[in-house]
Amino acid sequence: MKNKNLISVIIAGVVLAAPSAFAQYMTDAPAEVQEAEKPVVLTLEQALEIALSENVSVKVADMEIKRTEYAKKGSYASLFPQIDASGSYQRTIKKQVMYMDFDMSSLGGLGGGEGTGEIPGEGTPGEGTPGEGTEGGITIPDTGADAGASDNGGGLEVGRWNTWSAGVSASMPLVNAQLWKSLKLSGLDVELAVEKARSSRLDMVTQVKNSYYSILLAKEAFEVYKQVYENAVQNLEDTQMKYNAQKASQVELLSAKTSVANAIPNVYNAESSVILALWQFKAVLGVDLDMNVDVAGSLADYAEHMFYDIHQHDSISLDRNSTMKQLAIQAEMLAETIKLQKYANLPSLAVAFNFSINAMTNDFNFKEYRWTPYSFVGLSLNIPIFAGGKRYNQIRQAKNQYEQVNLQTIDAERQLKIAIRQNLATMETNMKSYYAANEAVATAQKAYDIAQASYQVGRSKLVELNDAQLQLTQSQLAASQAIHSFLTAKTQLEQTLGQDFVE
Repeated sequence: MKNKNLISVIIAGVVLAAPSAFAQYMTDAPAEVQEAEKPVVLTLEQALEIALSENVSVKVADMEIKRTEYAKKGSYASLFPQIDASGSYQRTIKKQVMYMDFDMSSLGGLGGGEGTGEIPGEGTPGEGTPGEGTEGGITIPDTGADAGASDNGGGLEVGRWNTWSAGVSASMPLVNAQLWKSLKLSGLDVELAVEKARSSRLDMVTQVKNSYYSILLAKEAFEVYKQVYENAVQNLEDTQMKYNAQKASQVELLSAKTSVANAIPNVYNAESSVILALWQFKAVLGVDLDMNVDVAGSLADYAEHMFYDIHQHDSISLDRNSTMKQLAIQAEMLAETIKLQKYANLPSLAVAFNFSINAMTNDFNFKEYRWTPYSFVGLSLNIPIFAGGKRYNQIRQAKNQYEQVNLQTIDAERQLKIAIRQNLATMETNMKSYYAANEAVATAQKAYDIAQASYQVGRSKLVELNDAQLQLTQSQLAASQAIHSFLTAKTQLEQTLGQDFVE
């Protein structure tokens, strides 16, 4: 038993000595070390400004706005002429064969010489099947004694071995109602992306505020448990002196040591909660997790505004709620989609232009090529007549989606109004709880001071002092928790109402 008592005293001494030793170290440490250990203290407004520029979700939302803007510009490009250049080369492996219903031998008198099987004109004899002539792109089989052995069966091979072509084509819609309607849908798509980005900012502001308030609550709890520990240590010293003077029993001494031992884990847990809350706060801000950051102020700074905050939301309006705005934009987009599908039944008119040059040769002597130009300009009219009910069903599908969004809008409005009333009720409840807890803190503090003074002069027992300490701790934590719950509900209400950061 004596060993256990000795261990408890040693633990209490170490815990008491650690803060003083650290303070002495910081006093004697160089100025550079003290400056490095000094945290960057941020107010709530500064934290929100940092998060608006560094938070990942905000950056992604801004990039999504740019993406939809690029898509909108791409859709407007459909109104301008589409110009394309093309080029191709083809090598004939087997020429096409053409058959005619007359005697091929009659072609021999056209000037090529009897038995030659050649049509006069430009050409290069000798390429192709032996015994054949090639003139003007037509290969005539030999009409001599071996004509029956030809693979062409008496037909004419048409074309040349190399075909080259190049050209430019252009087209532009003149009348296309469906295309014009799609341009308006692209604009609404950009508007929807902007509203989604605003929603991301509102959500980020809510996360930053909640994280900020959680740090303040954790720090308040740490101070409360630290005060409990210091009181327990002071009571242990008083009890030890009484015990040495034989004015306190061993039971009271053991009870005082137990109170100190029980207070130590609470201090460590509260300190760990502060550290974890700061890590989460830095993650929400988007800054380096190793950065030494702290928050300014305390929960008591927000307590004096609680009465004003709860009455400035007397009028409930969802005009600026992001969810309702997104549903309204989606409903408008679907209404335009219905018109878009209907416009698919209207005729469309487009203009087209084409210019190309072609060359057909049997060799690769580019200087001797003869290029043949070909060009045209024309109008193209497209009149939809029948598509198996495809367009009709697409219209019905768009109308179905439009009705779904309308139902979702009604349900979302109902749920949001319920959430607003819940937040207002939570704010009012915690405001009343805070005032009650604040009075309890004052009463419990007075009761503890009286109990401590009575215990020091021996007029009360340690049990009474511990009971007073417990009541004081509970009332202090209840007051801090009431402020934190009020601020959390207020933050959620501001997000629901769509209040921006500047407000």
